[in-house]
This record gives sequence, structure tokens and C-alpha cells, in this order.
Amino acid sequence: MANRKMALESVMTRRKFMELTALASAGFITSCAVNPVTGQQQLMLVSEAQEIDMDAKSSPHQFSADYGAVQDDTLNGYLARTGRSLAAISHRPRMPYSFRAVNANYVNAYAFPGGSIAATRGILLKMESEAELAALLGHELGHVNARHTAEIMSKNMVTSAVVGGVTAWVGSAGGFGQVASQLGMLGSGALLASYSRSNERQADALGLEYMVRSGYSPKGMVGLMELLNTLSRGHNSAADLLFATHPMSGERYRTAVDAVNGTYAGATEKPLYRERFMDHTAGLRRIGGAVELLQKGEKEMAGEKYAAAEALFAEALQQAPRDYAGLVLMAKCLLAQKKVDDAGRTLKMAQQVYPQEAQTYVLNGYVYLKQKQFEAALVQFDGYDRRLTGNPNITFFKGVAHEGLGVKGSAAEQYYRYLQAVNQGSNAQYAYSRLVEWGYIKSQQQ
Repeated sequence: MANRKMALESVMTRRKFMELTALASAGFITSCAVNPVTGQQQLMLVSEAQEIDMDAKSSPHQFSADYGAVQDDTLNGYLARTGRSLAAISHRPRMPYSFRAVNANYVNAYAFPGGSIAATRGILLKMESEAELAALLGHELGHVNARHTAEIMSKNMVTSAVVGGVTAWVGSAGGFGQVASQLGMLGSGALLASYSRSNERQADALGLEYMVRSGYSPKGMVGLMELLNTLSRGHNSAADLLFATHPMSGERYRTAVDAVNGTYAGATEKPLYRERFMDHTAGLRRIGGAVELLQKGEKEMAGEKYAAAEALFAEALQQAPRDYAGLVLMAKCLLAQKKVDDAGRTLKMAQQVYPQEAQTYVLNGYVYLKQKQFEAALVQFDGYDRRLTGNPNITFFKGVAHEGLGVKGSAAEQYYRYLQAVNQGSNAQYAYSRLVEWGYIKSQQQ
């Protein structure tokens, strides 16, 4: 207790407070590295160990923001086996690869620099064969093997912003207006930055190489490209994030087709494995109608048309009443409409459906804060921390709960810890003002 008081009572000027996290990261040593794909030297400020470390810190938060891995062991095992077969013959076979389907409804797949790869159920519902899946996973493996994220980070000099802690990314892909900014979710930030067209062409080429060497027909890549072209031309809102991070073009499509008809023409009779894909995705396809309704609801949410979104979410939940993503989306929609009690009841159902997933714990804690049930809020925030660590927003919310209980010492400790991780935004301003008001920090301009 004495140590805590000593730390909190140390004088901190406002300037020092603003500088606190800016100096958090250790410096990178500028160096050149051999690209594992091209064999050429390139400027690289991020080591392989750092890629793996950033992945380990960031990817679990993105998977949770995407409503966790699907609760279908058959499907996740299938993706893992398919991905591992491709990774084994890649240029970096020793990376700690992992593969999963996530419950997000939007259409996308993404890879973190250490090899954590996910495909949303939105894109899985669009595909028709295992060869198309292999093309998708092979493409994401291409980004990891060519070190595209590390290259982008090096060129943009954003490394220091990521090493100090996971970049905050509030809400989900759709963007839920003002309520989303209060919910304290973390996501990928700079680690899922947009790839260049040249990055995409290289990832396509590597995906083709990996899938053919693994025994798939390159027609699977053509099928994937045709799907992406259709989605791009149709301005499908559920695919907006896909094309924001993976730019699509007619030239990219033609390059893939030319490669299949040229370099890989002799492999076109290899199998597509349509039936095997359909068998393993049967459970997902049974709720395909509900997923489409959820996509439409998210579009309405993005436009802050909450009543329309609520109706669509309700219709989806009639078809799939125990769908975790649907329940959480409904709760967020209710919160946006300030229907706090209804949101709380919906979140309890979601927590029963998927108790291992962390997102409902922060949302439930937020509901309890609104209801001034501060002890219950702390239980939820502790539940979140047990499932997913490294979210400084939970520290802030704990401070709010302790303040609500009138325990200023504990609240101050949480606010102080929060400010060591975050020094901007309304929450940081609030925490700082409380510490000043309570006498733990002296507000001085220097």
C-alpha cells in the first residue's frame, strides 16, 4: 500500500504525462535483411522475433473483435489442416502458423506477421471449393512469407507506435458510431495496414505456387479471383474492408489467369475438392441466411439506422437463436439506442453461448457501469482479463468502477496504470483530471 501511494503521489507535470508513452518503445536498429522469397537485400527495421511477438500481442484482440473463432471444431480443424499443408512448403515453414475461421460476417481474410491467419465466415460462405480456400490461405501465407507487413512498417516508420503496446481499434468493421467509441475493444491497428498492388500481385503469385505444389488445381485461384471481381464490381458493403486492405484490380485478375493458363497449365487437372469443402462447411452454410441478414444489419448500423438494424438482427436470431455474433451485434445495437437493460439481457445469453470468448465480458461490464452496479462490473472486467490480456481500456473501466464504489485509492491506481499505456483521448483526459483533482498529480505547465 505504501509503495502504491508513493508511486501515485510522485509529481508529474502535464508535459511529462504527454511524453510518457511516446517514449515507451525500445528503438529499432536500422538494418538490411535478406527477403526469404526473393533472396534480395531489403531495408528491414523489424526482426522475425519482433514479428512473432507483435502477432502474439495483437492477433488475439482482432480475433475477439471478430467475435472469436467459430464454435465448429470440424470447420476450424479443416482450415488448420489445409493451411498447414500449404505452410509446410512455403518459404518460411518454421513460423508458428495458425489458422481459424472467425465469426465476423464481413467478407475478408487476413494474416498477422507472425503467421496467425483468419478467414471470416462471410468469405467462407462465398467460396465453392477447397482449391479456392487453398488459394485464399496461400495468398495470406504469401504476405507472411514476403514479410509485407514488416516491410510496410519499416517504410512508414510506425514500428515504435506498435512496440509500446497494441494499437487501439474501437468497434468492429462496420463502425457503430458514438457507442462504439465507448466500448473499449482492441484490434489490429497498424498490423493490418493496406497492402500495395505490388504486394497483392506477389501474394497471388506465391499463393498459386503454394497451392499447386500442395496438389490443388490452379483453377481454384481463378475461382477466387472471379469471386473477388464480382464483389468488387457489385460494391458489396460487406467486402469494403477486404478491398481496403487487399486492393483488387482487373490487372490483378488477368495476371492470375495468365499464370494459370501459362506457367501452371499442366496442373489444371489437379483436384478442386468441391465435395470435401461442402462437407466441412455444411454447418456454416446452414446459417448462411442468418449471416446475410447480419451483414445487412451491420450496414444499417454503420449508417446509424438503429431501428432497421435491430429488426434485421432480430430476424437473423430467429433463424439462428444461439449465434454468438448475432447476439453481440444485437446488444451493441441496443446500447446504441440506450436500451441498456435489454442489451444486458442479450449479452448474458451471448455469454452463455460462448463463455470462453472475451468480448461479452467488457460489454457486460460496460452495461453494469451504466446501471451503477460497480461490483458486478469489476467481476466482468476481471473475467475479460482472464481470457484476454493487454487491453488498457479495461484498466480504465476498472478505475471507473472503483471510483463508483468510492474507493479513490484503487481508482487512482487504475487510472495511473491506464495513463502509462494511453495518453490521448477523452478517457485519458478524464483519468488525468481525476488524478489532479485528488492530488495524486500536480497540474503544471512547463
